[in-house]
Amino acid sequence: MRFLVLGAGTQGSAAAYDLLSVEGGSEVTIADLDLGGLHPALTPHLGGRLRTVVLDASCTSEVLAAMEGVDGVLSALPYYFNAEMARLALDSGCHFADLGGNTAVVEEQQKLDARARSLGLSIVADVGLAPGMVNVLAQGGIDRLESTESVRMWVGGLPQHPRPPLNYQIVYSLEGMLDYYVTPAEILRAGRRVTVEALSGLETVDFPPPIGPLEAFYTAGGVSTLPVRYEGRIDTLAYKTLRYPGHACTMRTIRDLGLLSDQETDYDGTPVNPRRFFIQRVTPHLTNSDGDDMVVARVEATGLLADRPTRIRYDVVDRYDPATGITAMARTTGFSLAIVALMQVRGEVASVGVGTPDVVIPADTYLGELERRGIPVELSQEDA
Repeated sequence: MRFLVLGAGTQGSAAAYDLLSVEGGSEVTIADLDLGGLHPALTPHLGGRLRTVVLDASCTSEVLAAMEGVDGVLSALPYYFNAEMARLALDSGCHFADLGGNTAVVEEQQKLDARARSLGLSIVADVGLAPGMVNVLAQGGIDRLESTESVRMWVGGLPQHPRPPLNYQIVYSLEGMLDYYVTPAEILRAGRRVTVEALSGLETVDFPPPIGPLEAFYTAGGVSTLPVRYEGRIDTLAYKTLRYPGHACTMRTIRDLGLLSDQETDYDGTPVNPRRFFIQRVTPHLTNSDGDDMVVARVEATGLLADRPTRIRYDVVDRYDPATGITAMARTTGFSLAIVALMQVRGEVASVGVGTPDVVIPADTYLGELERRGIPVELSQEDA
């Protein structure tokens, strides 16, 4: 199997590492305009089954050259590249999967469905942690019930040892995280799609020690196309971000003061972008060179099973791996992308064409792959 990973940052590096770790071996090319972010865990593979290519993703000829002879393409690029990368993958005869994160881009990719089907190829969008893993778990819960009333998802990338005042550390793009704090979120309420303000809907969610109680609030992006698929069929469907208590109140204050605005303002004759200035100032305080993070996720589906009100729950807790130096966020996101790419090439997806993971990724197969990577998912069932 031959794979091309577009993007050599934290998530792309983790995906490449996972592909190289699969028994039987894969040949992997990792491509980026700047290869300086390549993770040290990949170093032993250089010159063997791993090769690197300097590539400008905005240059069609360079991308097509890199895709030549490849079985599967994985995009860990910013979301705005993904529609074009998917088109080029079809031109090259490759399966394609991406980390996604923007539903409008997924809708653009869905226009490629007929062509992908005619070629016998699959495009799977939104295949990280959230969206991605939690969407597969949500569908798994729905499939276990005879009828579903609600689906709720909670996900957080957190420091194992929080430090005030934000009790947060950077586990992926801070720019992307702040964007989720200002973008309205789409949920299902009373069976209809509605938008809610980011950082609203504050609640406490309890987890076993040593994690304890976390706070949760609405953010955008995590549900992918689930609200569209299940509008009128499920009463409640919502995604919330998990943080340590107090984080949301602080960030809401910062946002309401205009410090997360992406609009330039004038300061003594100098144009200043408040969000970029904020990122520059806080990054040193939110950076942990030791990694030491964890990912906490919970997905619950409630409804009827054998005429009894039933709750299906999936719990995931993953932590930084000191043996490889790969963070929990990179493992749960990058490994998820690699799992789906492998399933595409092996013919294990439910159908060819364009789909999101909740539609085309069989939950049991996916959960088995996570288990083999040391990311166990705890499944429980109880009366609701």
